[in-house]
Amino acid sequence: MNALDKAISIAGGTTKLATKLGVTPNVVSNWKTRGTPDWALPEIEKVTGVRCEEFENSKVDWAYLRSTASA
Repeated sequence: MNALDKAISIAGGTTKLATKLGVTPNVVSNWKTRGTPDWALPEIEKVTGVRCEEFENSKVDWAYLRSTASA
């Protein structure tokens, strides 16, 4: 199971995840084919617990950002 599918499952479905993120269900569905945008990953992590690092398409070095967040 990929990270987005995991987040959708944890949230209780595409519609529920979309509602929690403030987007339409169609937007979340489109992420399945186009990839989840980096801007959405921190919010997905907040509402589902699926870590940003689990999303393979991300171009952000989340480990680096986490290590500098408290500095």
